[in-house]
Amino acid sequence: MCRHLAYLGPPAAVGELLTRGPNSLRTQSWAPRDMRGGGTINADGFGVAWWTPAPPTHSEGVIWHGGTRQDLAAPPQAATGAPTATRYRNAAPIWTDPAVDEVLPQLRSPAVLAAVRSATVGLPVEQAACAPFTHGRWAFSHNGAIPDWRVALTAVAAQFDSPSLLEAESLTDSAVLWVILRGLLDGGRLGPEAALRAVTQAVVERSPNARLNLLLGDGDSVWATTWRHALTVLPGDEFTVVASEAYDEDPRWRAIADGQLVVARPGWLSVEDLNIEIGRADS
Repeated sequence: MCRHLAYLGPPAAVGELLTRGPNSLRTQSWAPRDMRGGGTINADGFGVAWWTPAPPTHSEGVIWHGGTRQDLAAPPQAATGAPTATRYRNAAPIWTDPAVDEVLPQLRSPAVLAAVRSATVGLPVEQAACAPFTHGRWAFSHNGAIPDWRVALTAVAAQFDSPSLLEAESLTDSAVLWVILRGLLDGGRLGPEAALRAVTQAVVERSPNARLNLLLGDGDSVWATTWRHALTVLPGDEFTVVASEAYDEDPRWRAIADGQLVVARPGWLSVEDLNIEIGRADS
């Protein structure tokens, strides 16, 4: 059923976040503590996304590349626009990839979202099926499974007038679910909290046994749901971590109850009931 983790705080080594603590995300790939009946190992690939600031733009009145400086009082503008998510993925088990120890630790970012995968029986084991799924400033991971997902998600996509499901990177429930969710986020049709509530409600109505721990980040905040799977949060004034399982014994880790919507950023944590009403949605 996968494991995932999101970090926000002072710039940290991307690779170190995958291996941090005695119960790191990498350790959870072969020895997870709380899969809740959803498998025993997460060896079907992994991925990590991190955010980099948008490049700076030069102010008006300044000519560069050998030109003349016309306005001494106008400095170059700071970075503008939302940060962009960059990712690395591999369909092999995370413990077999030397990049985790040799390359990814050289990258630093104030925001990271990562996942290890346990593929549902019958679904492809391939790089394109590995979370995080990204789109502009967004990165997304799904920890769980959706029984009869082709029928259920086709109906959900029709409900929300989603982009074509052929845009999914892989023929999996998580990849298709991301097409639906990002369709709601694009253009501000719904904010992240409203979009996660709406998608969870719609999927559960059509696949009542679905497990839907969803994790969404934009480089500034993290949003997550708990629906029949484990989630824990390490809050702090300078940083925050949202993860399937605690990676160490820090007493500040807080287990999140089932059926909740989490919003987290450094110095801020909100946990609210999803208020999912099974049986209410359109038939």
